[in-house]
Amino acid sequence: MNAPLVEVIAEELNAPVPAEVSAAAAALAHKPGVLAVLFYGSVLRTGDFDGVLDFYVLTDGIRSRGLRALATRWLWPDVSYVETPVGTRMIRAKVATMPIDTFRTAVEGRSLDTTIWARFTQPAALVWAADAAVARRVIEAVAAAVTTAARFAAVLGPESGEAADYWSALFRQTYTAEFRVERPGRERQILAYHPERYDRLLPLAWDAAGIGHARDGDVLVPSVPATMRRAVTRAWRARRRAGKPLNVARLVKAAFTFEGATRYALWKLERHTGVHLPLTPWRERHPILAAPGVLWRVWRGTRISPAR
Repeated sequence: MNAPLVEVIAEELNAPVPAEVSAAAAALAHKPGVLAVLFYGSVLRTGDFDGVLDFYVLTDGIRSRGLRALATRWLWPDVSYVETPVGTRMIRAKVATMPIDTFRTAVEGRSLDTTIWARFTQPAALVWAADAAVARRVIEAVAAAVTTAARFAAVLGPESGEAADYWSALFRQTYTAEFRVERPGRERQILAYHPERYDRLLPLAWDAAGIGHARDGDVLVPSVPATMRRAVTRAWRARRRAGKPLNVARLVKAAFTFEGATRYALWKLERHTGVHLPLTPWRERHPILAAPGVLWRVWRGTRISPAR
């Protein structure tokens, strides 16, 4: 592992976070088998705690049983929605959970998945770790995610260009492969939050990947070995073919295993429509069966004039 890249990632992951984030992470860390809690996503960039925080929880293994355990083994991560009171504020969080060994496999690009290494190419914070050894494992894993992303960026990007050109090309390709609906220019919005960071990371990650490069001012020219280029091109074709079916399967899994899905959906609907619907035990136990009735109530609620 490239020491300069690891040092940069360690500095970033260990940066302080707001007290609300630490409190929410501490609540997640108390669950059995948790080794580390990572914070990432739009709230990390904006600090808007009225939205939903995004956490990745890394564990010592799969603790579910039966069909759920089988689904988790092949269609990670498990997703849940959690509400944590912090002082007078309710912190809402979407939590993705997966074993730390699976996380390492994913960030190194040793699976057909693109979501994990693409996500952790973006800023994150290591809010909680069980001990220093676990923290080191997470730091090295995130550095591996950036290295994997940079390897694909060198092949999928232009022959020469600024660092942002390579990251933009990479993100556009992963959006297409992952069956994600993103507005045009979304990749530029991500890069605009901290452009110096991405400029700094790309040469370090290319060094870690064994990719030489020349620089002329802000313009970079990667030198990808021919054998690596062929291997990366084949790998990307496989991921592009598998990406949409894989993510559709994850959506189907989430429909049946998303813990707290009804609570999350009702909060989201109220936030966007102003229609409040109570969380009943039946709705919480049967989110799919309850969905048509909920949508009908929301539709009627938005049709009724406030004057009535």
